[in-house]
Amino acid sequence: MNLTEFNQSDLCVHFSCPKRSVFPAFHVLLYVCSAAVVLLTVCGNLLIIISVFHFKQLHTPSNMLVLSLAVSDFLVGAFLMPPMFSWTIESCWIFGTLFCTIFWLIDGFLTILSIYNIALIAVDRYLALSNPFLYTNTVSRINMCIVINSNLIVCVVYNTVFYYFNGTFKSSAMCPGECSFFLNEGWSVIDLTYAFIFPLSVIITLYTQVFVIAKKHATAIRELNNNTRSKTQKITSHSMKSERKAAKVLGILVSVFLLCLFPYFIFSLLGDNIEVQTETTQKVLIILYLNSMINPIIYALFYPWFRRCFKLILTLRILQSDSELINVLL
Repeated sequence: MNLTEFNQSDLCVHFSCPKRSVFPAFHVLLYVCSAAVVLLTVCGNLLIIISVFHFKQLHTPSNMLVLSLAVSDFLVGAFLMPPMFSWTIESCWIFGTLFCTIFWLIDGFLTILSIYNIALIAVDRYLALSNPFLYTNTVSRINMCIVINSNLIVCVVYNTVFYYFNGTFKSSAMCPGECSFFLNEGWSVIDLTYAFIFPLSVIITLYTQVFVIAKKHATAIRELNNNTRSKTQKITSHSMKSERKAAKVLGILVSVFLLCLFPYFIFSLLGDNIEVQTETTQKVLIILYLNSMINPIIYALFYPWFRRCFKLILTLRILQSDSELINVLL
């Protein structure tokens, strides 16, 4: 959420739409590149959604969190990227006041939802690595779905209360060609704490612990490999390797997310103390949105099951009977 405050008396003068100054060919190229990013984001996350929904082997508690993140990323690509790219290329908001309000509502909701999805992934990996036997016996798919739905409800309630009491769109005079968001000082502190400081503290703290535990597991695996192992030891070693690999991949996912979120976080933190232009708002939001495109690429690079599901979906084998039982974890 943009924490910038403007002098509203100068808004319409400052934000008048400039005449287009780019060459037509370059203008078209920008739209083609933007369309490619949107298409990659929507299709990539749609593949993840279909895969987790369709194949029963992927119906695990951890993958429910992956599914939740993919849904939020899909919505970013479908509803936020197109108007943002158009706004940036045209240097003018062409969608009207009503859609401007809807845009900021969706932006705030999906931003918070994505951050807390990543936080839940960090909690999930920490619990799975710190006590895998207890995790297996207590964390079920149903319990994870309850947690995800609860997170969704909390985000909806917070976003509704935030916009209602902040009064952003009641007191702000919208100028033609601009889509500005105003935040009063009290709510800026609340939003910064709830939407950034708290979840980021959880993410960084837990993933620090995850890497420490993963290092211990690696040492234990080497010790098991150096000794004559029983069947139980082999199973334990395989389980530890699987959890460590999952933690590593999701660690990359979280790290990329934090890199994309960092400019937005700094912008929100310093928004009241620096002079911020509309172009700055657009740039930090685009960097944040690009994370939704990068996530499916990470899955494709590091998860063999995603590449196998991709082939099965493109070849339409998922339309065959009992295709949900296909072993995709080979």
